[in-house]
Amino acid sequence: MGKDFYLAFSPERIDPGNRKYNVKNIPKIVGGVTPGCLEVAKALYESAIEVVIPVSSTKAAEIVKLLENTFRAVNIGLVNEVAIMCDKLGIDVWEVIDAAATKPFGFIPFYPGPGLGGHCIPVDPTYLSWKLRTLNYNARFIQLASEINTAMPLYVVNKVAEALNEGRKSIKGSRIMALGVAYKEDVDDVRESPALDILRLLRDKGAEIVYNDPFIPTLYLDGLELQSADLSQELLRQMDCVVIVAAHSAYDWEDIVAVSNLVVDARNVTKGIKTNPGKIIKL
Repeated sequence: MGKDFYLAFSPERIDPGNRKYNVKNIPKIVGGVTPGCLEVAKALYESAIEVVIPVSSTKAAEIVKLLENTFRAVNIGLVNEVAIMCDKLGIDVWEVIDAAATKPFGFIPFYPGPGLGGHCIPVDPTYLSWKLRTLNYNARFIQLASEINTAMPLYVVNKVAEALNEGRKSIKGSRIMALGVAYKEDVDDVRESPALDILRLLRDKGAEIVYNDPFIPTLYLDGLELQSADLSQELLRQMDCVVIVAAHSAYDWEDIVAVSNLVVDARNVTKGIKTNPGKIIKL
């Protein structure tokens, strides 16, 4: 190794749907098993990527990725808990975050949502936590954040139940649509999507579930094949509740709110839309 062949590790760094940052202009982390391995791998990546960042080992390269995703998971867990606290205090968490984000130092805005999704952020931190348990160390921040984040789909479903209850309805027997089942906006990836848990919970509570997602024509939920419903005004009027899970840019939120009976907005995309009190419920 380092003579007959060269071995290095470089973690994935990509943000699906991001129009500003791509493979070419995202700095690339690389660690080699030997100095020669690092030199060759660095030269290879520099032929295609603008900035290559060498680190001392393959282990260091891997934990860079784990730190990046753990940073996001922990901060999202924090802001999800803040959202729950603000709800109990009768405060708009979105207003609080926007105001805090005006501070020019010492604060990075993160936003609450229906739960984590994708193949990295929900998985990598828990892998790191598991690895540390094998070394008799308890990664407490990771575990707490994971508990909060994985509970968010149930929190959203409880919001739906409370909103329906105000109209003297129950989840059982109600027609409920999930808008956007991808794990984030403008992508066609449902891996670890919180929408799957939300739909399962609603179905288990007796709801008639429907979904629409322009990126996901077919969805498999515990062996059940679902088709993306055509998003029409007639269909929206038939729904007892519409739950906004993924904020796809193709959606016209004002039109959706205008014809829907009840909207539970887990992404704050209805910010600024004027409607009857109680029609829009946010986290």
